[in-house]
Amino acid sequence: MSSDTITILFLVSCISLIGLGLFVFYKMKQMRKLQAEATNLRQSLEEMDEQAKLIVRTDMELNKTQEELDKKVAGLYALQRFSRAVSTTLEENQIFSRIETSFLEDLGFEKALVFLWEGPSKFRNCLNIGYPEEALLAIQTLMEAHKDLYHTLIEEGKTISSISKLSVGKEQMNRVLKVSAFVISPIIPREGAKGFLLVGTENTDIIITEGDEELIVVLANQLGQALENARLFEKTWKTQQELEIKVEQRTHELRNVLSEVEKISKRKSDFVSSVSHELRTPLTSIKGYAAILLAGKLGAVPLEIKERLEKINRHSDELAHMVNDLLDISRIEAGKVTMKLEPQKLKDILEKVTDLLAVQAKEKQIELKFGLAPEAETVFADRNQIERVLINLIGNAMKFTPAAGSITVVARATANNMAEVEVMDTGCGIPQESLDAVFEEFYRVENQINQEVKGTGLGLSLVKHIIEAHGGKIWVKSVVGKGSTFSFTLPLA
Repeated sequence: MSSDTITILFLVSCISLIGLGLFVFYKMKQMRKLQAEATNLRQSLEEMDEQAKLIVRTDMELNKTQEELDKKVAGLYALQRFSRAVSTTLEENQIFSRIETSFLEDLGFEKALVFLWEGPSKFRNCLNIGYPEEALLAIQTLMEAHKDLYHTLIEEGKTISSISKLSVGKEQMNRVLKVSAFVISPIIPREGAKGFLLVGTENTDIIITEGDEELIVVLANQLGQALENARLFEKTWKTQQELEIKVEQRTHELRNVLSEVEKISKRKSDFVSSVSHELRTPLTSIKGYAAILLAGKLGAVPLEIKERLEKINRHSDELAHMVNDLLDISRIEAGKVTMKLEPQKLKDILEKVTDLLAVQAKEKQIELKFGLAPEAETVFADRNQIERVLINLIGNAMKFTPAAGSITVVARATANNMAEVEVMDTGCGIPQESLDAVFEEFYRVENQINQEVKGTGLGLSLVKHIIEAHGGKIWVKSVVGKGSTFSFTLPLA
């Protein structure tokens, strides 16, 4: 083989080796690129896997949150229905009978018990949902054995559950209560016996949460409020019944007393009327004989005897006046005196009375005046009796008003279609403690003037009876040392 051929083959081999090297280099470069892409892809897949796991966890948490939210919403609706059910009755027994199983199911429970402390040593079962009678006895025994625990819960207002730390074993509680989870919350009304509410479930998939405890606390509080309302209502109702019985008894007693008072009053009036009639006959004889002797029809009368006869005559007149007043009061009280109510001009009555008393007022240097509002001009009244009222009131005012004083009579109309007449003086006044008694028969105010001036104490009593017989009323206001105002009302025409 020639050297040229060998050279050519060598060149071809070199070229082939160079091409192969370039090919290998290219392939290695491609492999490195593919490895980098594979690494990136692996990282992306790992990141996607983490994100997928996060999404799954988030979805699970959202589902759990949604379930809890749905449970709370259902619980709130159950509480609302429960509150409406127990608040529409005021009888304690009906409160427990209105607690339905559906309320518990919406809260995630199917069993419930209510115990109230009756003392001195046991709890009374008031509500039983989901327990047979034989199971209730074992539960009652457990309650009695650990009553100190339940008393502490009631006193401290504390709620416990299967997630709480308990002094009594949970396994024993779960076994006796036949539940896998439970909540116990105190019932603390202000009135009456206190106790607790127990709810539980056999469903092992249900886990008690703090939210469940809060719902049961609200439920127990509503139950306590309903019991308190029922007991307050019962207490109020019993008090009302007792009050009605007492009122009826007292009314009966007062009616009997009033009947006795009316009988006594009638006897008094009959007695006064009878005695007054009996007194008038000898009084008339005494006054007649005294008048005959004073007239000298039986011969001349010495001066000393004449003075004594005049005293007999004067005192006979006073006694006759008192007898007449007593008779008038008795007749008015007995309804035997009929007031002749007719339209009367009040001005005419006032003018007649003031004219009648003008001389006496002038002698005592007392100014006597009256004023009359136009709207009170005409009243329904018995003229003679109202003149008598005014004479008594003005006469009394003159008796207690010193010289240079004044007596004013005014009349005005009131809102209730009545005329109000006032007799005002500037006299010595009446003590406050005597104001309520001045219209009583034979009552006289203790003062210097009454000790010097004689009187029967019947005038104001007679005035009061006359005014009340007209359908009006009379009262007095007074300040010691400044004067008195006697006021009375009459119906307007």
